Amino acid sequence: QSGYRIYGEEELERLQQILLYKELGLKLTAIKQILDNPDFDFEQALKTHKIALEAKRASLDQMIRTVEKTLVTYQGGEKMSGEDKFMGFKKEKIAKNEQIYGTEIREKYGDETIDLANQKLMNLTIEENQELEETQKQLFDQLAIALKRNVVEDALQLLIFELHRKWLQFYWPKYEAQAHFGLAQMYLIDERFTNYYDKQVGDGATRILCQSIQKFTQKKNNPQV
Repeated sequence: QSGYRIYGEEELERLQQILLYKELGLKLTAIKQILDNPDFDFEQALKTHKIALEAKRASLDQMIRTVEKTLVTYQGGEKMSGEDKFMGFKKEKIAKNEQIYGTEIREKYGDETIDLANQKLMNLTIEENQELEETQKQLFDQLAIALKRNVVEDALQLLIFELHRKWLQFYWPKYEAQAHFGLAQMYLIDERFTNYYDKQVGDGATRILCQSIQKFTQKKNNPQV
């Protein structure tokens, strides 16, 4: 009668879950898909959220240290080495990835796999990182070419798949075609992944990428996977 809605315990828990995922940047459609999953584990979600928050804090701490070192350099003190700058760059990259995608990828692949992937990224040399960025540029270039065609031929789809696989191998401790196939499905479901490729290349780029991945992660189309 007062106009206030009375929430039950289950409704309050679901509301808490929704707010948690909104804080991580998920759209309501993606949140609904997660919460309506009968295998959803809220305890694990909280643990993953804690990891994401810790990564965010670590990123801020790293940025503060980088600013402090830059100030020292600017004031004529000890110069910041290229290696220090590169280490800071990698830490910030990992922290940002954890903040944006940490919940989904840890739920899908597990903490151990993601921790190993982060460690592999931390171990990248400057030369390897340059190769990683060049691989991504080539991938974007080929997706742009594919977008201009009414029909994307097999050879171009295979090249797109191979470039994305090469890019993944800079991050993944071990490449698996089945996991690659699953990642493509996640790209299509989650707007953040879709927006990433579509904004970089153009509308429809994510769809072409995922079609290429899903086609060539199947042995009948690619016996080498």
